[in-house]
Amino acid sequence: MRRFKQLLSQEETKQILTGSSSGVLSLVDAEGIPYGVPLSFAYDGIRSLYFHSAVNGHKVEAIQAHPQASFCIISQDEIKPEEFTTYFRSVIVQGRLSIVKEPEEIIKGLQLLGNKYAPGIDSTAEIAQSLAHVLVFKLDIENITGKEALELVRQRK
Repeated sequence: MRRFKQLLSQEETKQILTGSSSGVLSLVDAEGIPYGVPLSFAYDGIRSLYFHSAVNGHKVEAIQAHPQASFCIISQDEIKPEEFTTYFRSVIVQGRLSIVKEPEEIIKGLQLLGNKYAPGIDSTAEIAQSLAHVLVFKLDIENITGKEALELVRQRK
């Protein structure tokens, strides 16, 4: 990253991963064409993001063709027209995608998603019912960068 003053701490970056509801997964399909898709996700708190999907489709084919990916989360996007700028906070994750095959890890991924999007609700029955027609994949984080607008950096001081 060029502007190190705008770099978020690891803790702030993890808070965005934990607290944000969606992001855009950027892939390259089998024909070499870029493909970005908005997705909900769950962070395991360590080194992986989990997603769920239909078993088949363009996204799955792209993951199989080119597993390297980028995932972008925008947690703040406040337009300041009078300043000709935007007060933003964002995180970009880069890494390798894999389709989860082990039943225990599939359930772990679905539980993380259930706990995030339906906190306090037992998702066991829903997970059991969906196992036959859901695909879980994960992004193993190789690089992560959190950044905020310079104006937000100045406000902190």
